[in-house]
Amino acid sequence: MTKTVVVTGAGGYVGRHVVSAVADLGYRAVALARRVDGADLDERAEVVEADVLGADFDVTTLEPVEEIAAVIHLAWEDGFVHNSPSHMSNLSAHYRFLTGLADQGIARVAALGTMHEVGYWEGAVTAGTPTDPINLYGVAKDALRRSSTLAIGDRADYVWLRAFYILGDDRRNRSIFAKLLEAAERGETTFPFTTGRTLYDFIDVRELGQQIALAATTAGVTGVVNVCSGQPQTLAARVEQFIVDNDLDMTLQYGAFPDRPYDSPGIWGDATQITALMAGSIFAGGK
Repeated sequence: MTKTVVVTGAGGYVGRHVVSAVADLGYRAVALARRVDGADLDERAEVVEADVLGADFDVTTLEPVEEIAAVIHLAWEDGFVHNSPSHMSNLSAHYRFLTGLADQGIARVAALGTMHEVGYWEGAVTAGTPTDPINLYGVAKDALRRSSTLAIGDRADYVWLRAFYILGDDRRNRSIFAKLLEAAERGETTFPFTTGRTLYDFIDVRELGQQIALAATTAGVTGVVNVCSGQPQTLAARVEQFIVDNDLDMTLQYGAFPDRPYDSPGIWGDATQITALMAGSIFAGGK
């Protein structure tokens, strides 16, 4: 019998790509979305409209526990608004959901984290890098990681998937890349920019979806796993490349905006573990 992988936040920017990758791996994908209309999900998935943060939500009403290979928790409000109060106000509900999965006997639980948990850091981030978040998004994610790890303990295999700078499918995100496309559509030829000197770990959301699906479902993989490229690149270089790749008639106005005070000069993930996993998977070589 084909096992099921349940994906929350399936209608979100990252979620739809994780759902497709789960199906590619041969699982039955159950995609949970708060609103099904316009979710535009892979036709291979079973799509269910549900509020997973509701106190009455029970994943075992969807599938018997023994048929669920893993639950991948991606649902999160205001992921692009780093100091939104929703991060803290929803924290307890995320904790209840994740620990409830272990209570119900789910064998593998995975949740999406962020580089913002780490805070100000220069260099590669490993699974053991100390965390000291400096925006509400990072504070909430770090608190969820710490608390849920303690509460779940050894009752389930628990994977914390730490993501970095995500791009691609840019019409669906709120990053600088989406704003560049919007500016070009308005006929603008200059774009106010920071210094662009910050080094980030960029990854296309499609590859990220594959990494998440693979790490979340691979037996023996637990703890913090960086889902990333592992390759630092300046924001300026990546944006200039984006302008060329998309044939935009756009010139960056460097220094028009200050760099954000909570951004590190250079932060990227140690991709050793995820690179090895990907190399031995069906996704090797961009499949």
